Parts: sequence; C-alpha cells; structure tokens
Amino acid sequence: MAIGERIRFFRNLKGMTQKYLGMQVGFPEKTADIRMAQYESGSRTPKADLTNNLANVFGVSTSALTVPDIDSYNGLMHTLFTLEDLYGFRIDKLDDELCIRLDKGMGINYLTMFDMFSAWQEQAKKFKNGEITKEEYDNWRYNYPESVAFNYHKEK
Repeated sequence: MAIGERIRFFRNLKGMTQKYLGMQVGFPEKTADIRMAQYESGSRTPKADLTNNLANVFGVSTSALTVPDIDSYNGLMHTLFTLEDLYGFRIDKLDDELCIRLDKGMGINYLTMFDMFSAWQEQAKKFKNGEITKEEYDNWRYNYPESVAFNYHKEK
C-alpha cells in the first residue's frame, strides 16, 4: 500500500479533513488541503521529516505509514497490520499454533482472498507431497497470477 493511501486511511480513521491535517503538520491554511491531496494521491511523496510529523499527528509509528517495508520485523508487523485493515487478516490460534485467518465478515475481500489462498495452499501441498518440484512451485509463486490462468487452461 502506498504511503498516500495510508495517510488517507489514518486521516479518515481520525476524522480529519485534508485542510486540518495539513495545518497540523505545518502547512499554511491557504494551501494545506492542496498539499495533503498531493500526498494522498501519490503525486508527491513525503520526505522523512513530514512522515514523522504525520505519524506524530496520527499518534502512530512511522512504520504504520511506510507500509510495505518487510526488510525488518517491525516493518513486517506493520505490513500485517495493514493487511488486517484492508483485507480482514486476523491473528488467531489453531491447534496451539499461531496462524493468520481471513475474516468472513469482509464480504468480497474474504471471497477473493479465500480463492487466492486456496490456490496457494493447493500448490504448497503439491510441493510438500512431492507432486511438483521446488522449481515448479517457485515458478507458480513468482509468476502469480499468470501462473493460475496458465494452470487453469492446462488442466482443462
């Protein structure tokens, strides 16, 4: 998710207008909404100092705005939190093991993610059972979603 989308997400979550948020981070009242609209649309990317100011105004970590950043454990956690917000990922325990589940209450997001995860689980199971090689499994993963269409047509 782009930083502009995260800014908009937190702004809406906090019930702020673009003008109000822009003024809170130090933009002049006359241009505050225009400047924030540029960041939210992605036509401008905030520099580190503005990202820090935005995080302070929202009361969140800068990592919550700079998703995805999976090069660190903290970045990975904030990526997972974003997936929770957007797609209904939920942390749970199943048979005493931690797992990520999908929230059935997320409607079309649930159905779409269920289909995608089912396809992934099917390929992972084939690899685990020796039905496909690591190379074939990696080929499926790294060419997704094209590989799904290819396998669908291949099986028919």
